[in-house]
Amino acid sequence: MAVRIRLTRVGATKQPTYRVVVADARAARDSRAIETIGHYNPRTEPIELSIDADKAKAWLAKGAQPSDTVVRLLRTAGVLPAEKK
Repeated sequence: MAVRIRLTRVGATKQPTYRVVVADARAARDSRAIETIGHYNPRTEPIELSIDADKAKAWLAKGAQPSDTVVRLLRTAGVLPAEKK
């Protein structure tokens, strides 16, 4: 089973917030997740980002592939090392 770390949209219409979840890569965006490892609210200033680093590292060690957006968020949270330029 291919596992991805990605965002799931929650919140009211035109007021999105997101959960950072571990889910089967073949499942739909808002379908059932294996585990929720954090949340992200881009609408606040500064953005609200909370990720359980231990759970994220454990899933990455098991081979879960993060989406492009989640890679950026994990770097912001300090879970992944900063990108070298």
